[in-house]
Amino acid sequence: MTYDNCIVYIIEDDERMRVAVCDLLEARGINAQAFASIAEYTAFRRPDLIACLVLDIDLPDVSGLEFQKQVNRDDHPPIVFVTGFGDIPTTVQAIKRGAVNFLTKPFENLELLDSIDAAFEQDRSRRLEAAAVAGLRERLATLTPREREVLPLIVGGLLNKQAAARLGISEVTLQIHRSRVMRKMQTNSVAELVRVTERLKLFEH
Repeated sequence: MTYDNCIVYIIEDDERMRVAVCDLLEARGINAQAFASIAEYTAFRRPDLIACLVLDIDLPDVSGLEFQKQVNRDDHPPIVFVTGFGDIPTTVQAIKRGAVNFLTKPFENLELLDSIDAAFEQDRSRRLEAAAVAGLRERLATLTPREREVLPLIVGGLLNKQAAARLGISEVTLQIHRSRVMRKMQTNSVAELVRVTERLKLFEH
């Protein structure tokens, strides 16, 4: 794995631990930025890089677990927790909320590095998916108001005749709208269009 466009953020109030983790990462060619508190971290303007957050549980301002609750997982680096006082309930809680790993000090360097690699892969995948969804939203934005009305009827499985009756238009007009929706959304089948709407979370109940 190359680390050219990657960075690790470290939030750790123990200065010796901060320095040790930074030295370990920099020796592996991984960019690192360390903070003594969550307040310092949140005040920092993160560059647009694939990232991982190595987060201590026990911090002076806000606990690592509380901070994990606050962040938006769709727009925040994956978290690797480290703590001197690990217990099973806390570990389960952190993992259920999406943490990549939960390491108890003293941990093995390789265990931390492997966890960071996994976090980078997770963040890379998240970014690719976000970019793909953004492209789909751009296509969706090209639909006219009427085409936006036709879309849920298509993916809902209605026949052209049924959908036309629902909208009070002719079947021919419905077919024209339907073909335009398919073309603008760049889909070749109803099944493909359904998958697109699912990725966009358009019609979830």
